[in-house]
Amino acid sequence: MEIKLSKKDRLFLILGGFFLTNALLAEIIGAKIFSLEQTLGISPVQFSFFGDYKLDFNLTAGVLIWPVVFIVSDIINEYYGREGVKIISFATAGFILFAFLVIFAASHLPPAQFWLDINNKDATGNSFDINFAFSVIFRQGLGIIAGSLTAFLIGQLIDATVFSYIKNLTGNKWVWLRATGSTVVSQLIDSFVVLLIAFYVFGNWSLELVIAVGIMNFIYKISVAIILIPLLYFGHFVIDKYLKDS
Repeated sequence: MEIKLSKKDRLFLILGGFFLTNALLAEIIGAKIFSLEQTLGISPVQFSFFGDYKLDFNLTAGVLIWPVVFIVSDIINEYYGREGVKIISFATAGFILFAFLVIFAASHLPPAQFWLDINNKDATGNSFDINFAFSVIFRQGLGIIAGSLTAFLIGQLIDATVFSYIKNLTGNKWVWLRATGSTVVSQLIDSFVVLLIAFYVFGNWSLELVIAVGIMNFIYKISVAIILIPLLYFGHFVIDKYLKDS
């Protein structure tokens, strides 16, 4: 049986798939912490917080694509409203949880001996346990999963609500304002919730350290969101052109 979809239905499926893919990738690659300063070839910033913590932009790799997730979320909100964002957000959270359950189960499967044997050395000849590495990389702690999913849902729902509120005030003008404004508010919450749950409630971080690291994450996310505003307008241009004859 042939399924006939309108252009707007197809667009929703594409945006939803892109949103889900980026959100899931951000969760998986988030296990790696990288230095933004070294990546850019600059000296560590050494920001001082509360007199005790000197922090650099050492970020999870997941933050590289989280701004893309929020841009897609804003585009979905623009064309399908807050309800469209809620549908995608809850579905994505469910798929992420499913993915982590599969990864958790896979990490507990007994490894084949030949796989351990042919991968028992690293590039410099040191002993290497590939099964242990697999578990460490792919299986995040329950606290991180709980914090990440909670922060994701809260951030998405707040982003959608603030976006809709600003759009009701401004109409179809000032796309940049509702996109940036909603991201600022949602990421202010998201940046701290995930750390608070994962590392304060379930971990051993102090509240001061959670606040300090959260501030660094927030600064990065908002900076990238502002830089990507032209990409948001380009997305609107392409979509408007696609839907013009629908």
